[in-house]
Amino acid sequence: MKIYLNGKLVEKNEAKISVFDHGFLYGDGVFEGIRAYNCLVFKLQEHIERLYQSAYSIMLEIPLTKKEFSQAIVETLKANKLKDAYIRPIVSRGEGDLGLDPKKCTGKPSIVIIADKISLYPEKLYQDGMEIITVPTVRNVPEALNPQIKSLNYLNNILAKIEASNCGYQEALMLDHLGYVAECTGDNIFLVEGGELYTPPQCMGTLRGITRDTVLEIARKLKIPTHEHVLTRHEVYNSQECFLTGTAAEIIPVVRIDARKIGDAKPGKITQLLRSEFKKVTKTEGVKYTL
Repeated sequence: MKIYLNGKLVEKNEAKISVFDHGFLYGDGVFEGIRAYNCLVFKLQEHIERLYQSAYSIMLEIPLTKKEFSQAIVETLKANKLKDAYIRPIVSRGEGDLGLDPKKCTGKPSIVIIADKISLYPEKLYQDGMEIITVPTVRNVPEALNPQIKSLNYLNNILAKIEASNCGYQEALMLDHLGYVAECTGDNIFLVEGGELYTPPQCMGTLRGITRDTVLEIARKLKIPTHEHVLTRHEVYNSQECFLTGTAAEIIPVVRIDARKIGDAKPGKITQLLRSEFKKVTKTEGVKYTL
């Protein structure tokens, strides 16, 4: 496996950064998760834009132009001869000292790009639907660490994941500090009620997911009414369909939440339709490359 590391493609066992890197010491950095489908990097421009927005918010200057970063991602895919892949670009503050002050990071930010395969959930869950639970850990409040920033500090999500895993579940629903539905540990959430689509607004402690936005675009083209609306667990429990979206998960149906059946406890028609249309979009929207 070839890893992109600060302008060079190196072997996996040679891809190393300093233990004084602020990304390692404090989670001081940003990242993205991107998919490639049959030599097409899906929504690459949108992912790069979100990466740079996250970096700008934490005052981290990426030493590559957006075009150069996109080219580096494609180079990494080609070097690993991957037609289908999950890509993880990471930018950390770089090497500093043991203090918090980022001004002490005198070198350039560290840039790492990993391209590999990923299978987040088994295929059976896509066919039968998955069960999730609500966990006690709430989503970070925007005033503390804005969930719109896709930072290397993912402990909020990891704590919720641990709680779900300890109870025997693969995913967890997280609420915000007011008790409204925010998102899951790694995915956005959607409900279907009365043939209409609902998802929490991005201001409610949610990351503005690329897959989330793609699903909203598809739904509008299909004339399915969409709503970005605050939701409680009452609306979730009584919805007719539920599904999660994310780069790694794509679109996965949810059939039970907190032991309550969603609809008839089977993947719904609108969920299946959106999954089918999403697969079509992944073949057309993005940056093509050749091996």
